[in-house]
Amino acid sequence: MDCARRVVRVSFGAVGLLSILLVSGCRVGPDYVPPTPSVPDQWHQKTMEGLTEGSASLDTWWKVFDDPVLEKYMREARTDNLNLKAAYSRVMESLAILGVASGTYWPQLDAVGEYYRSRASDNGPLADLPGGGDTNNLYFGGLDATWEIDVFGRISRSVEAASAQMEASVEDYRGVLVALYSQIAQSYIDLRAIQARIQYAQANISLQKNTLKLTQDRRKLELVPELDVQQATLNLSVTQARLPDLRRLEAWAIHRLGVLLGKPPATLYNELSVFAKIPAPPESVTMGLPAELLRQRPDVRQAERRVAAQTALVGVATANLYPVFSLSGTFALESLDLKDAADWDSHTWGFGPSFRWNLFDGKRIRNAIKVREAQTEQAVIAYEQTVLRALEDVENSMVAYTREKQRAQALQRSVDAAKKSVDLVKSLYEIGLTDFQNVLDMERTLAEQEDQLADSQGMVAKYLVRLYAALGGGWSVEKDSVAQAKAPATTPATNETGPQKQTQP
Repeated sequence: MDCARRVVRVSFGAVGLLSILLVSGCRVGPDYVPPTPSVPDQWHQKTMEGLTEGSASLDTWWKVFDDPVLEKYMREARTDNLNLKAAYSRVMESLAILGVASGTYWPQLDAVGEYYRSRASDNGPLADLPGGGDTNNLYFGGLDATWEIDVFGRISRSVEAASAQMEASVEDYRGVLVALYSQIAQSYIDLRAIQARIQYAQANISLQKNTLKLTQDRRKLELVPELDVQQATLNLSVTQARLPDLRRLEAWAIHRLGVLLGKPPATLYNELSVFAKIPAPPESVTMGLPAELLRQRPDVRQAERRVAAQTALVGVATANLYPVFSLSGTFALESLDLKDAADWDSHTWGFGPSFRWNLFDGKRIRNAIKVREAQTEQAVIAYEQTVLRALEDVENSMVAYTREKQRAQALQRSVDAAKKSVDLVKSLYEIGLTDFQNVLDMERTLAEQEDQLADSQGMVAKYLVRLYAALGGGWSVEKDSVAQAKAPATTPATNETGPQKQTQP
């Protein structure tokens, strides 16, 4: 009995010692410090022409177009798009991986059981002992427990890395969301621009039919040569030949929108084949500051989280240089006879601390640390490159939007002038003051300028969409349900929750 008391006292003493080590133990490896990239205080002034600096509302940027159909599709995409569903599944996967890592904080408890029937050899070393050569049964059932004490932070660094990787997957989801909204808006604008081109083509076909009839009537009166009739026919046929290709582009745009909304391609055909105007940008577009880009762009935030994850993995590798302390124990009932298996006298137990410390491995651990350090450096470089690409993306989008807007305004003036010119030249042709070649030239010019105008008006809206996408628009922490993903564990030793919040760069 005294022996048992001594064993228990020694065991509890070991628990106390290891608890002190656990509380006072230090996490090895570098603590994460977010990178601080150099960004300008404001956008380049030449690229800001036609734009206004201020606080930009980006989470529902598509509302600036005031198009109910577009707004409806944006709502549907959030729940139906397959790429977004796959990105959400990746978030759930990374959250489960974080749960696996966090579970290492806790002891592992296994139920064990065994039935073993054996017979000792009549000619073996136990043959002369009582019972030698007999057949025996062994019944065993109980619990095994092991608990790794996180003295040097191997577990906590693993959880830190898994938490950062989970947060990176959230940013991946947000990046898919930003790209999805941009793709839907651009496909919708493409459709409306194509339909505007179709309307212009139909109007020009009607105009050129009237011109053809005019030449035919004048030919019957022998006022003009047959050449005028054939040239009018040629001009009309060229314009008519544009329609099938435009109809093809219209169908493709409708199919693209259907797939983006997670539907069969032709589902939206009846709804979208009704013509509507091209979404028009607002008179004034407000831009935030470059520093806000780092807080809003999902790819920048994701790159920063990858730096955090790699930094924590350096700590995991470094912890392998130090001893691993564990507590293990067993409690079981063991008996040679099944009827005695439940008796208290059949119990057996064992309990005690242990450690494992690698003393020589041919520098494998130290080289593994160098690998992680190099990967961290690469992640920092990738983060800085992502920031530069984001700045370039925004600057390019601003230039494209402002310059295309100027082009569309010039094309509108060109179209207005072409319409008046067509009316004037036809009047002159009817009274014989000009030849038919001038009529042909002006009608061709009008058709080309109207087609370019519709395309340019669509490009203005698309470049604004790209600008909002470049700014990372389409989500906010308050409205994004994926942002509610949490690290699942509380550490048993410190009663502190693992990393859960996004670290802002």
